[in-house]
Amino acid sequence: MNNTQALFAETFLQNNRLDHVTQLMGYHPQYLDPFLRTQNYILKGDGPLPFDYRHYIAIMASARHRCTYLVKLQIQEFLRQEGNKEWLNGLHQVPQKLRDLDELNKILAHQPWLFNKSHIEKLTKGKDNWSLSEVIHAIILLAHFHCLSTFVFGCGINPEIDLNEGHTFQHVTVPCNTQAINDCDSTQVDDVGVELLMLKMKTISEQHEESTQEERLMCFQKEQNQSAELISGFDNMSLPKSDVQRYTSDPDFSYQDFARHREASEITTFRIQDYSWEDHGFSLLNRLYNDAGTFLDEKFKIAYDMTYHRMGSKNNVDTSTFRRAIWNYIQCLYGIRHDDYNYKEVNELLEKNLKTNIKTLCCYPERTTKSDYDNVMREFRHSEKVHVNIMMLEARMQAELLYALRAIMRYMT
Repeated sequence: MNNTQALFAETFLQNNRLDHVTQLMGYHPQYLDPFLRTQNYILKGDGPLPFDYRHYIAIMASARHRCTYLVKLQIQEFLRQEGNKEWLNGLHQVPQKLRDLDELNKILAHQPWLFNKSHIEKLTKGKDNWSLSEVIHAIILLAHFHCLSTFVFGCGINPEIDLNEGHTFQHVTVPCNTQAINDCDSTQVDDVGVELLMLKMKTISEQHEESTQEERLMCFQKEQNQSAELISGFDNMSLPKSDVQRYTSDPDFSYQDFARHREASEITTFRIQDYSWEDHGFSLLNRLYNDAGTFLDEKFKIAYDMTYHRMGSKNNVDTSTFRRAIWNYIQCLYGIRHDDYNYKEVNELLEKNLKTNIKTLCCYPERTTKSDYDNVMREFRHSEKVHVNIMMLEARMQAELLYALRAIMRYMT
């Protein structure tokens, strides 16, 4: 039994099912392992929140992006924990304590730069108050399922056969069993685009271009402004109402380009130099919720560093500059700037349709279509597309947590 099969078997024994998310992540067992351990810890491990609350918060978070697949899975788990069936009628039926979390859910999902210490103060005071450890547990759950929605839509995942409108793996957009994964990885692809991308990466790695902080800031702001101009095919379309909207409020509240917020308000760019995951967020999180920081840190590192040294059908490729461009572009969408990075690389390495796809999946994943998956990164293997979706999940989650943890730090000091 190989590592992927062992993880599949363990997942089935723990959950009585092998969901399509796990099967797709099986492309990358070195990531799947810490992902499953983190998810099991926040949903089933030691922690301040009751188990029914955990799954209801997961429902609320998934509903923010209308991810019916995750909502249905979490409803099953909520009922297994003997959750109150009345709560499934909508937010108006849940305790006030859970309803108070709705504002956090909305802001973290769509405009996390608005998150500040006043939101923590509102939750930790009054009759139905939250403890600080409960707040951080809830924030991790919200961020996890917001970002997992990005992965679900990005990979075109359909419900399992035992869920409403469920399908067997043959009907899922991308292959979900080990044999299909092996078949996909042996497929030859047209790598004209890959060769050009490799040439650009080689040029960047050899240039070592020196630039001043002012020049880097200008490149960052230029990238933000260009991203604000990107339009997906659904930008001017209103989505139909969904049953899962009962678990949220203010359905019209959505992502707004950070560049436009920056110009219209006093909100400033989030500088990693001032508050980073490695130097600040990680230790604060471990203090407030034992081991959660350690679990997340491993997951972030593997998603960022994971490589097979190949692109399409090309082997022995250093993909580090491409991976860095994707990660930093995603966080750029959320107003986060890595001071030591030259954002010119983003424009050189990420073509417009890939940037549009990343923006759609990170900021409004519910608008994604099957053609989006088919028409982006055509020269890449399916497993490589899944890898990029994993990076979207993790870079976005780190962005949400950085804003939340900075607000908590300010609340505490």
